[in-house]
Amino acid sequence: MKVKIGPHKDWIGPYQIAEALCFWAKKEKDEHGFSHKPRWVHEFGNFLAGKDKDSWLTILCNWIHSKKERKIKIRIDNYDTWNMDATLAYIILPMLKQLKETKHGSPGDMPAFNQTSNSAQYSFDFYAEDDDKAWEVGHEQWCEILDKIIWAFEQYNTDWEDQYWITKPEMDLSDHPEDEGKDATPVRWKVKGVCDWEGHQKHQDRIQEGLELFGKYYQGLWD
Repeated sequence: MKVKIGPHKDWIGPYQIAEALCFWAKKEKDEHGFSHKPRWVHEFGNFLAGKDKDSWLTILCNWIHSKKERKIKIRIDNYDTWNMDATLAYIILPMLKQLKETKHGSPGDMPAFNQTSNSAQYSFDFYAEDDDKAWEVGHEQWCEILDKIIWAFEQYNTDWEDQYWITKPEMDLSDHPEDEGKDATPVRWKVKGVCDWEGHQKHQDRIQEGLELFGKYYQGLWD
């Protein structure tokens, strides 16, 4: 496998040009605590964009953007699809870890987000008075989900099952005269293994839960 994927296409339009030209203008915080360039910088961007957003500069920016292409080159070898789930885990796991470290938001369907004052649901009245608490809880829920997904992929390409063998089984590979001439020989054991199957199943269930969450929130994997 060889994968080379370049960065996303950057959009450079009248507003971005206005901010670049007014680089010396200091950012100001709005009522929500977000930092922005002063309002007059945005108005300058409006001027560059034109009354109907169809100025010659806007048209030029659109044309330039249409010519840009994200560089994507992927080669898949035959051996990559042998145990494809394990192969993909090598790529998915570090991406998930980086996403958790750099994410700037959470999927909108976190349960707590339904309790904010702009929601039709008011299961918890105090959330309507304190939206910040609802958003905080929602982001915590997303972190917990990501942790479960990451843990599941961390189990791949490891020998996690070994920890549940109390006594590892050992096959009897010696020759037995009674097997001579037989097309198939019975499996014999030197040592019959003893395993904590209950613990093994619980571990497997946690992996399955993480994989199902990965599928459920696949479209929420963005930064």
